[in-house]
Amino acid sequence: MDNTRLVLFVALSLVVLMLWSAWQQDYGPASKHGAAPTASAPQTKTAPSASATGSGAGSATSTSGVPSADLPPTSGAASAAKPSEPAQAPATAGRLLPSTGQIHVRTDVLDLTIDTTGGDLRQAELLKYPESTDKPHTPFQLLNDKLPNIFVAQSGLVTNDGPQPTHHVVYQAARSDYTLAAGQNEIKVPLVWTAPNGVKVTKIYTFHRGSYVIGLEQEVRNGTSKPWTGRAYRQLQRTQIALPGATRFVHTYMGGVIYSPQDKYQKVSFEDMTKSNLARNIKAGWAGMTEHYFLGAIIPPADQDDHYYTKVLSHARYVIGLIAPPVTIAPGAEHVFKSRLYVGPKLQNTLASVAPGLQLTVDYGYLTVLAEPIFWLLAKLHTLFGNWGWAIIVLTILIKAVFYKLSETSYRSMAQMRKLGPRMKALKERYGDDKQRLNQAMMEMYKTEKINPLGGCLPIVVQIPVFIALYWVLLDSVELRQAPWVLWIHDLSTPDPYFVLPLIMGLTMLAQNRLNPTPMDPLQKRMMMLLPIAFTVFFAFFPAGLVLYWVTNNALSITQQYIITRRMEQGTKKT
Repeated sequence: MDNTRLVLFVALSLVVLMLWSAWQQDYGPASKHGAAPTASAPQTKTAPSASATGSGAGSATSTSGVPSADLPPTSGAASAAKPSEPAQAPATAGRLLPSTGQIHVRTDVLDLTIDTTGGDLRQAELLKYPESTDKPHTPFQLLNDKLPNIFVAQSGLVTNDGPQPTHHVVYQAARSDYTLAAGQNEIKVPLVWTAPNGVKVTKIYTFHRGSYVIGLEQEVRNGTSKPWTGRAYRQLQRTQIALPGATRFVHTYMGGVIYSPQDKYQKVSFEDMTKSNLARNIKAGWAGMTEHYFLGAIIPPADQDDHYYTKVLSHARYVIGLIAPPVTIAPGAEHVFKSRLYVGPKLQNTLASVAPGLQLTVDYGYLTVLAEPIFWLLAKLHTLFGNWGWAIIVLTILIKAVFYKLSETSYRSMAQMRKLGPRMKALKERYGDDKQRLNQAMMEMYKTEKINPLGGCLPIVVQIPVFIALYWVLLDSVELRQAPWVLWIHDLSTPDPYFVLPLIMGLTMLAQNRLNPTPMDPLQKRMMMLLPIAFTVFFAFFPAGLVLYWVTNNALSITQQYIITRRMEQGTKKT
């Protein structure tokens, strides 16, 4: 109890350690979600068989009648089987998915490629989001159909009444190029497949101006003389390879996610998929594949009870999807299976309006209740100042103002402890190594002076949840991705390239040390001197936006602490 500030520094160190641990758990290369397989790993295993992937006897089959491992299960019980281990991706990148023809679609926010094989969404570039600050004119590519970073959206129909229009069949398209023209609000892209028995399927994608939501309709016209019964499925398939541009210290989480009104937002990691196939019936939910800033999601009609499933395929590919209940179409009649896809950034002001719970893919964890209002305020400040860096600084000032009284209590306690420094040193010299008598004398002195030696701790502890919530806001908000501040800071979501902010932060911590009571224990004194150095090195790899917050907070704390300490010292001199 002879050094309150040491307690605070230890608490702060534990907080940072917890943050780092949580970061590694969600974003680390060896996280619980599974280490990314290396591209050079040999391919020693084959694709899982139909039974291994949970297809079973009731599994869907391809148009040739042979069970396909990547088709959805038609039996919920079968899909619960444990899948086989996925084979690793080959050393050279190449096309794994067959291609028969490509349809190019360009809107004001998306540049997409649809393949006539299956009518799959094979490529999607986000025109408003550059790949990196070094490549401002190269859009970030979210969907891709080539190894090692496969991420595609597939859909189709399964039936026992004749040939199946799965994502393996070849569709016909009237055009190969679509562009959203000026004044045009949407584009419809139809693809047609006709079976020999007279069943006609028209798959229609609808793209809207300014939107990352894509409409998907599968219209079935039964031209046969008997009823046709089938089920629509939609699925996302992707590899586990780390995305290009990921740094050594900032790794993105890639994995499946689902939402249900009962269990809310849940992660389905690649490791979870490897252990067992997902098999759940969910109404008014959605499924997706998420990464740090971007998301691909399948959103079925809210009144539809879908079966959710996962599968593990060869070449380290993972599938998450949902299959609708069967629908019977009378001869000469037609039916439209409807869904929506979301392919784009995790824009917090947009996701909630797309589907309930979709905004939870911006994962703030247990502190969402604090993080969401903090982001709301930060976004309002950005609207006011037009710069995320200045918004962070003003937000820090506002947070500091909210906790001003608590901080004042903490700094007064520290100032009192600092004032008692000479008397504490005298007690140390008087009692030497007799710890028990020294502690008794110090407690008596605290009681006489009406000082709580831990009075500076509680205000700091109260602020810790707010700091952690702000940490997640700065780390997980796509709005701050590649957001510049001033001069050399071109991206607040990545570390300071010249380590200027971490060095300034280290200097502010040293300045704070000079205002705090000097530890009597030489070991504690050395620890206090080493902590700013350790924190400087540690924060050199944190996002610049977070370091900017810490520098601003430290500068305000130093100012407040200096004023309080000076006032108390002057008051002591007068008396």
